[in-house]
Amino acid sequence: MKSKTNWFKKDSTQAVLMLSPMLIGFVLFTYFPIIYILRYAFYDSNGIKDTFIGFENFVRVFTRDKTYWNSLLNTIILSFGKLAVEIPLALLLAVLLNKGRKGTGFFRTVLFMPTVISAAIAGLIYSLMFASFNGIVNGMLQNIGLIERPISWFSYKGSAMFVIGLASVWNNFGINMVFFLMALQSVPQELYECADLDGVNPVQRFFKITLPMIGPTFQVVLLNAIVGSLKMSDLILSTTNGQPGGKTEVVMTYVFKYFFGYDGRTIEVGYASCMALVTAVVLAMISLIYMKSSKKLGNSY
Repeated sequence: MKSKTNWFKKDSTQAVLMLSPMLIGFVLFTYFPIIYILRYAFYDSNGIKDTFIGFENFVRVFTRDKTYWNSLLNTIILSFGKLAVEIPLALLLAVLLNKGRKGTGFFRTVLFMPTVISAAIAGLIYSLMFASFNGIVNGMLQNIGLIERPISWFSYKGSAMFVIGLASVWNNFGINMVFFLMALQSVPQELYECADLDGVNPVQRFFKITLPMIGPTFQVVLLNAIVGSLKMSDLILSTTNGQPGGKTEVVMTYVFKYFFGYDGRTIEVGYASCMALVTAVVLAMISLIYMKSSKKLGNSY
C-alpha cells in the first residue's frame, strides 16, 4: 500500500511538471491581463501616466458614449444574423457529407479550407471582391445584366454589413461542419435501421433521431459560435474599418482603437479597459442566458 502511495505521488508530480508550462502561460496571458483590465478601468491612463478617477469611466460609458452602445448593437445584429445562416448551412453540409457517397473526402477538404485562412485575410479577400471598381462581384453582376453600374457595397451600412456577414460565414462554417460531422458519425446506425422498419420518413428521422442525438454537440458548437462572433474584430478592421462613418463599428474594434490609439484616436487605456470590462459582462450574460435556455431545451427531448 505504501509503494502505491509513493508511486501515486511520483506520478502526480510528473503530471504537474508536464502541465506547468501551459499553466504558467495560462496565468500570465489570461489571469494577469484580467487583473490589469480591472485595475485600469478605474484610472485615466494613456499607458504612461495613471490618474485614479474612480467610477468616472463607467459613468462615461453608460451616459455619454452612444457610439459604444451602437457598436455593441451592431455586434449583436451581425453575430446572430450570420449565425442564422452559418449554423444551418454547416449542419446541412455535414448531413450530406455523412451519407458516405463517392467524392465526399474531396468535398470535406474543399469546404474546410476557408477555415484555415485567417479572418484578416478573409476580410481582405472580400473587400477586393466587393470593391466598387474592378471588383469581381460587380463585374459578374454587370456581365449577366443584373446591374448597369457598379454598386458601392461599402458606402451603406446594410450592404457593408452583408459583405462582412458573408465573409464571416465563409470563414467559419467549415469548422462547425466538421464538429457536426463528427457528432453524426457517432450516432448508432441501429436507430436508423429501426426507424426505416417503422416507416419513418427522412424529415422525421432527422428531427426525432439525428437532432436529439447530436444535441450536446450542437449546444457546444452554437455557444462557441456565438462567443466567437461577438468577439469579431480582425474581419471588420480588414474590410470596412468601421466605415461608412463608423456605422459598421463593432464593440471589439471600438475598444481596440481606444486601447492603441488606432484610426486617429487618442490612447485611453483606462477608458478602453472600462469598455472591455462592460463588454465582458455583457458577453457573460448572453452566454449564461443561452446555456440556461439550451439546458431547458435539452431536457425537453
